Amino acid sequence: MNLPGLRKGSIAVRLFWLSAAWLVVALIATGFLLTELYSRALDTSLSETLEFHVESLTGTILETGDPLSEDVRLPDPRFDRPRSGWYWMIRDASGNLVNLSTSVVGIDLPGISEPPNAMGVRTGVYEDVFGTEIRAIERTITLGPQTYRITVTGSLSEILRLVDQFRGQAFIVLGAVGAMLAIMSAIVARFALRPIDRLSDAIERVREGDSVGIEGAYPREIAPLAEEVNELLRSNAQIIERARNQVGNLAHGLKTPIAVLRNEAAARNGPLSQIVLAESEKMSTMVATYLERARLAARTSVVGKKADATMIMLRLTRVMRKIHPDVTIAFQRPDASLPWFRGDEADLEEMAGNLLDNACKWSKGQVGVRLSAERGQTGQSGTTLLVRIDDNGPGLSEEDAKKVLRRGVRLDEKTPGSGLGLDIVKELVDVYGGSLELKRSNLGGLCVELRLPTARVGGMTKSPQG
Repeated sequence: MNLPGLRKGSIAVRLFWLSAAWLVVALIATGFLLTELYSRALDTSLSETLEFHVESLTGTILETGDPLSEDVRLPDPRFDRPRSGWYWMIRDASGNLVNLSTSVVGIDLPGISEPPNAMGVRTGVYEDVFGTEIRAIERTITLGPQTYRITVTGSLSEILRLVDQFRGQAFIVLGAVGAMLAIMSAIVARFALRPIDRLSDAIERVREGDSVGIEGAYPREIAPLAEEVNELLRSNAQIIERARNQVGNLAHGLKTPIAVLRNEAAARNGPLSQIVLAESEKMSTMVATYLERARLAARTSVVGKKADATMIMLRLTRVMRKIHPDVTIAFQRPDASLPWFRGDEADLEEMAGNLLDNACKWSKGQVGVRLSAERGQTGQSGTTLLVRIDDNGPGLSEEDAKKVLRRGVRLDEKTPGSGLGLDIVKELVDVYGGSLELKRSNLGGLCVELRLPTARVGGMTKSPQG
């Protein structure tokens, strides 16, 4: 059974199979119990019927005073049908047949060996010569000097057939009831766990940037979980804010001592001043590097941000066309189904802007920009945002492509720049869990592929036409 919402490994599936297994056991036990009760009821009814017939024959014999009288008979037509299992006969003290029913044809029913009860009645179960299982009741009466034994039998085989029919019908009905109960239990489990789905959707909205916290009322069983998640979000925001403040304080605290060391070293000549100046430059570079990393980590750790990559790339393309008027930038606009970037808009501008600016600097007049979505990498729905920038410049070898991603490494000192652009991009890519790849372009130059996590487009406006 595959009902909507019943996914493998879910609580609803476990509840469904647990309840289904219990229903199978309970219904099978119920079927056998009902069959046993029905069998006992039929057997009791048969015994009472046979006792009634014995009483009827006894009364007739005592009334007529002659066991051979034609009035000694039973009106039940089953006693007139041979091989029916329904027989009656009267024997004298010597065991000779005195009177019998029409159904007794060529049958010699044995006597009952069980001891009589307090009422002087014997009961027993055996088979007749035709293989029919019968229940017999025997009673002894005294009429004058003579003693007679009255025996009446009824067919147990009929009861067994009825029990078998009842058992089959009972299991069919109970199976239908079990199927309906199983479906009901699955539906109940699904509806009972619906608040958990709402909570999951609320957490996803927070992660995707549609909400800053979990909102709405939840059952008391999971309400504490929602409150704890909100408290965790608040605590995370406070920790990030404190980290930002500490980064700023550290920057201000180290800036002045390092500047003093550099100024003092620059004002003096000698080996010591040169060493102090060189080391202070390294300290300044290292402090700037790690402060920048801390700033990026703090900024991108905040959940609930997303940006329209199409709008950002349109804006960057317009800016780069003004900065590099001699370069033709072709932007292949994606369709409206392109997922958004899950992160800060300024970070995407910084990454894509650096890459696009480098492509324009090194190109021979032609740059191509394309946005698309890939599957199987990053993102909630299994998709990745791919920013691809191609140029027709000289390109890079595999060895140079690895070198150029290092901090401050420049392959050509003549081109203006600090060499930190690609490294800043790489820092941001690592923080967001994306990837940056440099390869040969179809245009003959360098192809840069930037892959970043995606977010849903929830309630956002469409990108402007470019």
